[in-house]
Amino acid sequence: MMKRNQIFTIVCTLMILIEYGGFAAEPSLEKTAPQDIEFIANCDQTKQRYVMLLPEAFSDQKPHSLLIALHGHGSDRWQFIKNQRGECKAARDIAQKYQMIYVSPDYRARTSWMGPQAEADLVQIIHDLKSKYQITNIFLCGGSMGGSSSLTFATIHPELINGVAAMNPTANHLEYDQFQPAIQASFGGTKQEIPHEYKKRSAEYWPEKLTMPVSIAVGGQDRLVPPDSARRLSKVLKQINGTVLLIDRPRQGHATSYEDSISILEFVIQRASPKKK
Repeated sequence: MMKRNQIFTIVCTLMILIEYGGFAAEPSLEKTAPQDIEFIANCDQTKQRYVMLLPEAFSDQKPHSLLIALHGHGSDRWQFIKNQRGECKAARDIAQKYQMIYVSPDYRARTSWMGPQAEADLVQIIHDLKSKYQITNIFLCGGSMGGSSSLTFATIHPELINGVAAMNPTANHLEYDQFQPAIQASFGGTKQEIPHEYKKRSAEYWPEKLTMPVSIAVGGQDRLVPPDSARRLSKVLKQINGTVLLIDRPRQGHATSYEDSISILEFVIQRASPKKK
């Protein structure tokens, strides 16, 4: 049998660990571990998913901003969670720096291009998160298809977004000619069949709706998503006194460096204003 003084020592040790955080590691790991969340889409009752990372200092009793990262063509919700390329790592690091809730949705997964169903899913995710947490500003970012989709969503739903950072995007779907079978499936038809749908999802036609800070990074040698429409959009936004940053690398291809990704994210975060309720 244990002696009385041994039992007393064990009890005191346990009390000290509890009081001064000796067991704090496990909850912290739970907060920072990716949560793969399934939900039923309101628009068609299908099962959809997004990944969420809570910041280390998360508290549901305190306000946090939300950063939503949209993956590129051929990827899924895990790209901006696990991939080490500059765009993805920068988004994760920014979320951690500002103690943001970080979310990466499938938005209809590999070939979405922010069609109507992907748009409806993202609206649903935002409303669900706002009902659950004290969310202040909402920022949207993405690369390639994700950058294009970020501009599309912010144009259609400016009331939901406080800042958008797009990396290697197109801003004109009527002009863009890559990945057409995937885009047609997502949008619901060809450009000839439903031109208004393509125009609706082209930010270049609706610069006045981008009322939030906007930052864009493009590469002059990008042949997969040519930079011309994003350049034109940036020029118009500057003319109408929009808060906009364009990082244009003439010798760069279809990628944004870590440093440039950080810069465009910092730009919108530092200039964002909360939306009026």
